[in-house]
Amino acid sequence: METFPVIDMGKLNTQDRATTMDNIKHACENWGFFELVNHGISIELMDTVERLTKEHYNKCMEQRFKEMVARKGLESAESEISDLDWESTLFLRHLPVSNMSEIPDLEDEFRKAMKEFALQLEKLAELLLDLLCENLGLEKGYLKKVFNGSKGPNFGTKVSNYPPCPKPDLIKGLRAHTDAGGIILLFQDDKVSGLQLLKNGNWIDVPPLRHSIVVNLGDQLEVISNGKYKSVMHRVIAQTDGNRMSLASFYNPGNDAVISPAPALVKENERSEIIYPKFVFDDYMKLYAGLKFQAKEPRFEAMKAVEPNVNNLVGPIATV
Repeated sequence: METFPVIDMGKLNTQDRATTMDNIKHACENWGFFELVNHGISIELMDTVERLTKEHYNKCMEQRFKEMVARKGLESAESEISDLDWESTLFLRHLPVSNMSEIPDLEDEFRKAMKEFALQLEKLAELLLDLLCENLGLEKGYLKKVFNGSKGPNFGTKVSNYPPCPKPDLIKGLRAHTDAGGIILLFQDDKVSGLQLLKNGNWIDVPPLRHSIVVNLGDQLEVISNGKYKSVMHRVIAQTDGNRMSLASFYNPGNDAVISPAPALVKENERSEIIYPKFVFDDYMKLYAGLKFQAKEPRFEAMKAVEPNVNNLVGPIATV
């Protein structure tokens, strides 16, 4: 059985670069997920972020989560719950404007550590986008330029905790979905598992690996790559033991970024048959908000109906 792809980023600067690039290409084409080691993010910083994230949950989030569980009667559920997740979340926005100073119960130490962590993740995301460009045969910087729109990309972190669940057979930690955005970088708990992806009809565990960064591709990269790369359904299984930590950082297009298949990746015989639509990212997100836990293909089809709105845009973003 094929093993989950782990990419050693340190080999990109060695004689093994070509093999490493092939491994990234294979992962993008066949998995939509891969795990990075030697990614350049400070191990000490990752340890600090993990400690502060868990401390913040214990101090500020745990009681709120317990109150929500009691209010909704989740512990006494006797049938499957399909409209809720067993998840405690906090959303931190980094770009275009940070919201961390507006969150009242964040410790200054946590704010400082997350700011530095986000800067390092941003650099890693942009490096990965250029590596994807290279593998796709696109000019360097193409994906970043598309993502920028007129005001730069959207970038934020969803800080999640998945506490012990008494009935994991009835409620998911996070229901199955594909991610709407661009490229997602996940720092996950290395002791408590739960993340799974769907491959060839089977749910496969994403292995917890100390100090790694898990990468997955969102819907926008499937569109821009004209289907060469796919966004993949994934979910989180609730566990009876252990509190799983998850920091998922989303490097997404700007709100007014125009998304469409890269012309270089559309074959001449495909130009008359539109497989993927052209749309404004914010329009897609508005649609996704109500359809997150459904298949992506109807979302792509629905966006074809709003495609003419793109033609109303003026300025450089309309030509990306």
